[in-house]
Amino acid sequence: MRDKLTESDIRKMEEEIEYRITELRPKLLEELKEARSHGDLSENFEYHAAKREKNKNEGRIRYLERMIKSAVVIEDSSAEDEVGINNTVTVYFVEDKEEEKYKIVTTVRTNSLQGLISIESPLGKALLGKKEGERVEVVMDNGYSYHVIIRNIDKTTTDEEDEINQF
Repeated sequence: MRDKLTESDIRKMEEEIEYRITELRPKLLEELKEARSHGDLSENFEYHAAKREKNKNEGRIRYLERMIKSAVVIEDSSAEDEVGINNTVTVYFVEDKEEEKYKIVTTVRTNSLQGLISIESPLGKALLGKKEGERVEVVMDNGYSYHVIIRNIDKTTTDEEDEINQF
């Protein structure tokens, strides 16, 4: 399955790759070289830890490059009065009589603990393109459904939020 990414997602991934190649890689290589100079590699914990960190960094670079290469680029703009990607939406759960805030994001940025829900999730799919005040049915895979009412759509996003919610 190809991930859906916005131009902004791709730009942030490219920035992370650049950081990992130009800043982190030389630092990790230097740490590896230093640990190697301490002698017997078979019992050198510093060497094995440094090698593991270097390999994790290289793996992350390859992962991000593959994601960018195979991504389907989608538009992140929406009408002023409709829910779109990177919008924060306040929804009222009718059955539970509770209100929650969620930010609608692409699948690679999903983190339900931080209130980031995917455009591919049942709630994300149901909310996209809807307007404030609408009652929306959210249909789950197992046939169960529930209703939410869109209370507020916040179109603003801060760079600080985006920095916190990296990939």
